[in-house]
Amino acid sequence: MSYIQGFLIAVPKAKKQAYIDSARAAAPIFKEYGALRVVETCSETIADGKVTDFKRAVLATADEAVVFSWIEWPDQQTYETASAKMQTDARWKDMPEMPFDGQRMVWGGFEPIFDTQSEQSAGAGFASSS
Repeated sequence: MSYIQGFLIAVPKAKKQAYIDSARAAAPIFKEYGALRVVETCSETIADGKVTDFKRAVLATADEAVVFSWIEWPDQQTYETASAKMQTDARWKDMPEMPFDGQRMVWGGFEPIFDTQSEQSAGAGFASSS
């Protein structure tokens, strides 16, 4: 089953194109290392929550958009192998400075537990309640 590396980022609206440009430059590198898919999305409609919400999760200000993105890998091992190799890939040094505050980025790795495009829809992410 695939492995998803997810990200939530506050990006200044004035730097949206710079973010898109950096994402387009990075995507082929991720794919070269085995990523199946790289998806970048930018907030259009985000409700203000009573306890938390996407904007608060990354401390987004009024002049920032929230970017929700993910990279799909064939499996966790492929991701871990790629991640280790990418640490020393010199191409990252040639990338422009990231157009967002990395300290407010939320990210993590996820095992799909339900996918309408897959026969495999049950993962080990939740303990059985039997």
